[in-house]
Amino acid sequence: MIGDFTYENPTVLHFGKDAVSSLGGEVSKYGRKVLLVYGGGSIKRNGVYDDVMAQLSLCGADVTELSGVMPNPTYEKLLEGAGVAREHDVDFILGVGGGSVVDYCKAVAASAWCEEDPWEKYYVRMEEPSCRVIPVGCVLTMVGTGSEMNGGAVITNVEKGLKVGKVFGPALFPRFAILNPEYTFTVPVYQMVAGIFDVMSHIMEQYFSGEDDNTSDYIAEGLMRSLIRSSVAAVKDPHDYEARSNIMWTATWALNTLIGMGKTEDWEVHMIGQAVGAHTDATHGMTLSAVSLPYYRHIKPYGLKKFVRFAENVWDVDAAGMSDDNIADKGLAALKAWMIEIGVVMDLSSLGVTADMLDAIADSTFLLNGGYKILSREEVIDILKESL
Repeated sequence: MIGDFTYENPTVLHFGKDAVSSLGGEVSKYGRKVLLVYGGGSIKRNGVYDDVMAQLSLCGADVTELSGVMPNPTYEKLLEGAGVAREHDVDFILGVGGGSVVDYCKAVAASAWCEEDPWEKYYVRMEEPSCRVIPVGCVLTMVGTGSEMNGGAVITNVEKGLKVGKVFGPALFPRFAILNPEYTFTVPVYQMVAGIFDVMSHIMEQYFSGEDDNTSDYIAEGLMRSLIRSSVAAVKDPHDYEARSNIMWTATWALNTLIGMGKTEDWEVHMIGQAVGAHTDATHGMTLSAVSLPYYRHIKPYGLKKFVRFAENVWDVDAAGMSDDNIADKGLAALKAWMIEIGVVMDLSSLGVTADMLDAIADSTFLLNGGYKILSREEVIDILKESL
């Protein structure tokens, strides 16, 4: 059954080896004063910065730079960016980097002219902006979050020990995204596979919920099959353009809100993973990989039919002569084998989590009601223990 919904996605995508040639024309639609946002400076070493600046020069942009956006952007950094955007009264914010940079740009765009505490308004009360919002665009250099085509903006409040995602409406979706798979080639393999698992997790968290007879689930199965095949190829050869382009395209469709339409969604893995990230500053995709198998083993009895379908349709498990429970277990075993093959982190201990941290992580975990089973705090603790 497909539920009622309204779908809107205003982002324009430019995909391919020459995608950056569209950048100047896109930026010029919004004004001359551009805030260029990026991370630690890798874009200056790999040539992406030069490509971007050439395009901004062609369109006569007046560029202010803001660097140093960290993998888990903090609220303190958000306030810094909001102040810079406001001081220069920028017309447009251009993020060049991965999902953390793009998330950060959206949060800055909503916060620069916010007349109250942005954390309270957006990350506690989860309200939409009531102030001027600065348009955002991006040049993607790392694949995983799907932030290039959605309203998500995850920010970490170090003081409060919280990592929270705010999903803004279409006003905060990037106006455009430049997607050149070659820009992802220099990303370290660890970060590449973390991003790949983030993509897989996005799909699974929308897939393992709701009714089976939903077009979204058929699309999700195709995306997972494509990701599995391409990820193995990319690990063998990170410069495999076909593999990297398929991964990039899959990542965009995994979280541009399409496959979540008309059904419930289960984002509890992300809630647990983000809580881990808030206390460890660990790479996001690896926090998800460390807790996913224990979580899915825990909820399997409550959504057994979907786990059987996952095994058969995604992993080609031969169900002949097996019980549903055994079929589902075979599917999770196949998922585990793939995770090991591509090299993601399989336990929280590898991310610096110790037993004495579990209570604090559980306290930072938001409990959602979209999945097959609403967890209790005690169940979160059990899943974290199994993840060690």
